Amino acid sequence: MTTTLEPPAPTPAPEASRQRARKRPRRRTQLSAHGEPFVWISGGALVLALAMVVGLFALVLGFGLGTFWPGPLEQITLEDGTSVLGELQREETVRLDGEEVDRRLIRVGNRDLTGVSFRWIDNADVAKVERPDWALVVERLSWGRFYGTPVSYQVQGEVVTEDPAEVWSAFLAEQGPARERLAEIRTLEEHEIGRVNARLERARLATRGAELRFGEDSDEARRAKMQELRIQEEGEASFAELGAKIAALRAKNAEQKVVFRTSDGVDVPMEVASIVRAYPANRLSFTGKVGVYLARWWEFLSADPRESNMEGGVFPAILGTVSMTLLMSILVVPFGVLAALYLREYAKQGIVVSTIRIVVNNLAGVPSIVFGVFGLGFFCYVVGGSIDRAFFPEALPDPTFGKRGLIWAALTLALLTLPVVIVATEEALAAVPSSMREGSLACGATKWQTIRRIVLPRAAPGIMTGMVLAIARGAGEVAPLMLVGAVKLAPSLPVDLTAPFVHPSRSFMHLGFHIFDLGFQSPDSEAAKPMIYTTTLLLIVIILALNSIAFWVRGRLRRKLQGVHV
Repeated sequence: MTTTLEPPAPTPAPEASRQRARKRPRRRTQLSAHGEPFVWISGGALVLALAMVVGLFALVLGFGLGTFWPGPLEQITLEDGTSVLGELQREETVRLDGEEVDRRLIRVGNRDLTGVSFRWIDNADVAKVERPDWALVVERLSWGRFYGTPVSYQVQGEVVTEDPAEVWSAFLAEQGPARERLAEIRTLEEHEIGRVNARLERARLATRGAELRFGEDSDEARRAKMQELRIQEEGEASFAELGAKIAALRAKNAEQKVVFRTSDGVDVPMEVASIVRAYPANRLSFTGKVGVYLARWWEFLSADPRESNMEGGVFPAILGTVSMTLLMSILVVPFGVLAALYLREYAKQGIVVSTIRIVVNNLAGVPSIVFGVFGLGFFCYVVGGSIDRAFFPEALPDPTFGKRGLIWAALTLALLTLPVVIVATEEALAAVPSSMREGSLACGATKWQTIRRIVLPRAAPGIMTGMVLAIARGAGEVAPLMLVGAVKLAPSLPVDLTAPFVHPSRSFMHLGFHIFDLGFQSPDSEAAKPMIYTTTLLLIVIILALNSIAFWVRGRLRRKLQGVHV
């Protein structure tokens, strides 16, 4: 049988194969399936968000750091012959009546003489601009800044010298002792007289308390009244002695005066003790400018505010902000952790627990002012009023705890930030592997021993994250604080060196409320604007410092746990 072998089929030409491939329909893939557009979109969104944050911080940083830098003093002579002496703030071009006008804003100071602190001047009206050699910037205890030239130095009403250089030297020699006497006067008025008044008030309350407990005609009430009268006699003697010391110090300060002349020729005598700081702006070297800059910063961080909070420092606001934030953290973390522990470790998962979680998440979206109203009504009036009726009846109707105070502000913000701590703690507890719990229980440990020794140590970094978020939100809140504790100016600090050192019933100053007050309630918006930027920068730095401490503690916990795991 013969087998015929067929020749192999010819291999198609490459050109024919390409033509058939072109005719074959291709399956098109959407561009979104590759992910590239979403990568660009998400990356662009991140860059935009970072740019906005960095831009905002750069704006606050630039204006905040430049607030206290001393600038030169310019004496501007106008076409009509009037003269203006002050610091240039900014220049701008505006359209008035269809024409573009170049103008400059000058801080002229001397508000007690002119009634204004700033003045707009059209450049077209300027005839001459000079920088006088002995033009001084004088920062006073009241009425803000003063601009003028030294004319004479007087001691007990007699002129000692009229040479500007000698006047300046005499002022520098006497300012230190005069400021020390002024500080002594304040110590006597605020501390010594305040201590006597506090003793008189305690005696009055003791008498009132004895009358309420035992009756007005009781022996206890009569003894308390006699003790009160004795303390009043001692207090009157103390007042007389302290008043004599204060009068002598004030008379000594009144002997030293400097006479300044304004740009329009008005002579103004000024006590040396009333001058906080003075410097010849146009004679300062770079080192001198740095010295004035650092001195202003130190005053800002360590002194009390003055001139409707537009001058001076913000130390009471710093202390109030830090105290309230730390007290809020101490209150919110235990409650938040305990609530999260119950929801995650003890509660039976079901519709009730799910409803509680939904409520907690929705609570995080409630406006902060609602918490402020609740804190005012419940904490201040209900809880505080009950404490007053139970423990301080003799002080009524003047409330002790039934008013705005540090403790109620901290509790209100603790409620505000409680959902943040609960959610963060629950997530941290859920991240602990179940095998660790099972292993601990298998070794004979109880439920609480497992939570305390296994679960909580490993969830501690997550709990610290919740604390950081709570600090970041609570420290910057303003709306609730306006109702439950923060004030424009606190007469007494909530934390001081007198027992019991922490006074939770006192109202306090807060940097956030201070910014609000400067921005919306200041009588001079232009003078308050630099302080707004500086206070905002300080608030950001304090929040970053508190968060950095929390991050450092969290990092140590993580490293410690990693070492145990290894």
